[in-house]
Amino acid sequence: MKLFEKTLESKSIFEGKVIHVMHDTVELENGEKAMREIVAHPGGVCVAALTEENELLFVRQFRYPYKEVTLELPAGKLEKGQNPLENGKRELLEETGAVGREYITLGKLYPSPGYCGEIIHLYFCKIDHFEKQHLDEDEFVSVERIPLDKAEEMVLNNEIPDSKTQVAILKTAAIVRKFNGK
Repeated sequence: MKLFEKTLESKSIFEGKVIHVMHDTVELENGEKAMREIVAHPGGVCVAALTEENELLFVRQFRYPYKEVTLELPAGKLEKGQNPLENGKRELLEETGAVGREYITLGKLYPSPGYCGEIIHLYFCKIDHFEKQHLDEDEFVSVERIPLDKAEEMVLNNEIPDSKTQVAILKTAAIVRKFNGK
C-alpha cells in the first residue's frame, strides 16, 4: 500500500478571514478518482500555564459555533511571521495577563484530520508573573484558576469538551507527576 492521494485539481470555494475552503479531485492509490473538501486554517496554539499553587489558568468564553460558553486553556490562531511558541506567549499574555517561563512543548494536535488542515501547537509553562490583559476588540473572556488535579478530573468526567484543552491538561498532569516522582 502506498497510502497516498495525488491532487489532480484544486478549486477554491471560499476564502475568509481565517479559513479557506477548497474542493479537490484526487487520484487514489488504486487509480480511481475521489473528491475531497478541505478547510485550510493557519493553525493555532494552546498554553497550559501553571501557577505556583499548581493551578492552571483557564478562560471562559462564548463560542459561536456551539452557541455556548466553553472552558478552555488560553489559545489562539497563529499569526503570520511568528513561530508557534511566540504566538503562545502572546496569547497567554493577551488573554490572562500571565507571563510564563520554562516553556515545554507538548507536541501538536490535529483536531479534525478528515477535512481540516489545522495544526494546534501545545505548550506547558510555569507562570513567572502577571501583567495587564490585552484582549482583542472582539474578545470577551473571564479568567479562572483551577487546580491541576481538579482539571484532570474534569477532563475524565467529560466536563471539558475542547480537545486541545483536554490533551494539554492530560499531558501537563503526566509531566508534573513524572517530575514530582508520583
